[in-house]
Amino acid sequence: MENFAEQCMDMARSILGHNLEAINEDGTITPVSGDTALPDEPGHAAHAIGEFYRATQETSLDGYDLIDLAARTLTAQTFTEGDKENGLAYSSLALLCFGPAKDRNLVWERLLDETREELDRQLLIRTDYTDHQQAFNIAKAVARFSMGLSKKDETGKLVDLLIERIQSTSTTGFFDDKAGSIGGVFDIYGILSFIFTRQALQLHSNMHLRDRKLPSLRTYAEKYLRMLTDLVRMDGLGWSYGESIGAYGQMHCITLILQAMRDGWISDEQKPYYFELLRRLFHFFFVTYLDQEHGFLVIRDEERNTSHKHSTRMANFDAARYLCQWARLAKSIGGTMDPKPLPSKTVGRFVVFDKSHRRENGLFIYQDPKSGLHLQIPLMGSRSTESSDSLAFPHSPGIFDWPVEKYLPILLPELTFGEHVVIPAFYGKRCTTGLGLRNSFFFRYEQPELITKEQKVVSGMGNCKVNWTFLGDKITSEFVFTVKNPTQMDSMRYVLALGAPHSRYRIGTTFALGEESLRASVEKDDFQANWADPEVVAEDPEYRTYYGKIHYLQVLQRNHPLIMRPGQQYRLTVTFQPDIVLADE
Repeated sequence: MENFAEQCMDMARSILGHNLEAINEDGTITPVSGDTALPDEPGHAAHAIGEFYRATQETSLDGYDLIDLAARTLTAQTFTEGDKENGLAYSSLALLCFGPAKDRNLVWERLLDETREELDRQLLIRTDYTDHQQAFNIAKAVARFSMGLSKKDETGKLVDLLIERIQSTSTTGFFDDKAGSIGGVFDIYGILSFIFTRQALQLHSNMHLRDRKLPSLRTYAEKYLRMLTDLVRMDGLGWSYGESIGAYGQMHCITLILQAMRDGWISDEQKPYYFELLRRLFHFFFVTYLDQEHGFLVIRDEERNTSHKHSTRMANFDAARYLCQWARLAKSIGGTMDPKPLPSKTVGRFVVFDKSHRRENGLFIYQDPKSGLHLQIPLMGSRSTESSDSLAFPHSPGIFDWPVEKYLPILLPELTFGEHVVIPAFYGKRCTTGLGLRNSFFFRYEQPELITKEQKVVSGMGNCKVNWTFLGDKITSEFVFTVKNPTQMDSMRYVLALGAPHSRYRIGTTFALGEESLRASVEKDDFQANWADPEVVAEDPEYRTYYGKIHYLQVLQRNHPLIMRPGQQYRLTVTFQPDIVLADE
């Protein structure tokens, strides 16, 4: 692992070297041209500097005084107005990177008394979060106790509360980041919650408390580790559904694996397989998001976009921080990085996130190694009603694409009934998966009540049954709607988004569509819809994905009313056999 550690540190130096100049005299961050500064950026910058110091013990880089920069950014974050819980949590861990107590902390010595008092006050504030921000409370508690600002340690209680919330919102032990909605939100923030909590505990001055709490964290973090063996694509693409993925979908997964190896959560027999996952994830991250000529991260440009919660500066500081952590973890793990190819097998697996009388949430994963088809169908809630990131269609960048933070009914029929616009996503009942004819895999679910794109259940209107079937590289999707009373459907829409990987930042073996595209065929259409002329959106910045650009939209639509009668089934069946090629073929 020594070579991997050195490579990570070289990249961290390069990325930090290109971004330290963006830190202003007052500790605020100057955004990249065309980007917008975010209130949490100083905290992320401070944490990146702290992890670099922790990994190297160096107090300067390229002529910059790192202790001074850390003090400035930490001060700026402390006095930032508005919602800054994220940045404050990162600042908390940044401070601990420079020393375990205030009388031996290089940055604390540089802070003014006014800053120390305000930081102490803010670290004491606790908001009862039910989402991933509970991990931020843990970080603040760790910092306050370890720095000697409080004799009472709340860390254990807050970790227990995090675990209790997981148990109360998921029957299978996954992290629901939006508890109480019709569809729980089970996305990449679940992994973030565990790795951030683990980082906080590592910096805790009481190692005995850390050792007591790790087993309970392991119970739930291991669920995500097991998912990764089926989730990571052959080209190295990792988590590819939900909000805030892209570069972060790679970095969070890499960190989870390295933390698990350091803590002994992965057996020696399994380590070679996870080394292979690590190799794939890192290579995809390195080539897809790093400008290797200049040595900094590119997450938003004319071809791709990312979540509004992330800026280019924030991503660069986060990447530098993670790279320093990876280098340190790799040295702790030791040994040699000896990957072993994962077994090449066809996979059709439904991971159950939650199952109750109201709803079932989960993730269907399908992989066909012969064709390279590898996709993820999330059946869960969405953070935003203006997004397709979590809709229940096959997510497979380069093959089945969708725009960042923009709603479109991708591969799903959207029916409009007056003020209600319904779509078969967000939740299901009687979810089943298994083997069908000729060793095909199927994934089926029902919606006893229709649900709108705003995630509101429409009681008493009708229901929907969904059936996905996979045989090799052939996909069949079937949607069956019925209504309980005579109902007028005003319109129907179904969208295909045809995109491509980034023209420059991509690995040659990533997957893309060939000349024959998706080879979509409408087998049954009781809505009597028609294909509209292809819509060219290549120059529209709203149609960028996390990985590349969408070029065309193909829309199957019916724009005039249809009277739907009770007892009659209205079926839409569409098949696909995508022409999958390697990007550089």
